[in-house]
Amino acid sequence: MTDERDDHEFSSGQGFGDPYEGFDIDPPEFHVDTGKVDPVDSRAVTDLLDDRNLASDEVDAEELLDVGLSYIGINRYEQATDALERAARFADDEKIEQEAWTNKGAAHAELEEWDAAVGAYREALSIDDDSEHAATAETNLAFALWESGRTEQALEHAERAVEIDPRFAQGWYNRGFFLLERGLAEDARNAFDNAIRLGFRNADILEEKARALEELGEDERAEELAEEADELRQDAEAEMLE
Repeated sequence: MTDERDDHEFSSGQGFGDPYEGFDIDPPEFHVDTGKVDPVDSRAVTDLLDDRNLASDEVDAEELLDVGLSYIGINRYEQATDALERAARFADDEKIEQEAWTNKGAAHAELEEWDAAVGAYREALSIDDDSEHAATAETNLAFALWESGRTEQALEHAERAVEIDPRFAQGWYNRGFFLLERGLAEDARNAFDNAIRLGFRNADILEEKARALEELGEDERAEELAEEADELRQDAEAEMLE
């Protein structure tokens, strides 16, 4: 598995799109005197977030959810986990509570705190295991279980993710990866094909599909995909340098 696959699904604080169309992590708008504060100064953003994360008698769970996601947006994952847990604890709306637990798990995963991530995803799924957030919680849970060495459970949850939402492309990719690791190359290829049909096409999935094709003896096609994956990776690196 390549480094790029270590990304974790977050939401934008307004629910997971239709269906899961890329998660924005844009922070909420702040009223800042730009004559005094550089609007791109991440330290200033952190100070503003800290002000909004202070304890109070009346807690707005939805605002705390946005604060947690904004911490994620500036790579402050420890602060994110604190804010998101508070959001989950104070939420009256189950959707907000589940979204907070799911994103808390993803923040823990960024810190490689796999047991904490697993616990947060399980909290999310205990609220509703068939909701708009459940497929993301399931696929993220599968990844955390894999990283913590519980590979059989990982595949079970990857399967569950695409059962909940058959149009969840990231879920199909994860399912294919876990199947391939179990030596089920034909099933893995089918899963990768589903992900690609749903618009999930990048260097990672092409490399994994090439690996599946090699296992199936389709060496020529595997080589073509591996070359395409290299080209995509080179193009992405060139864009970053521009």
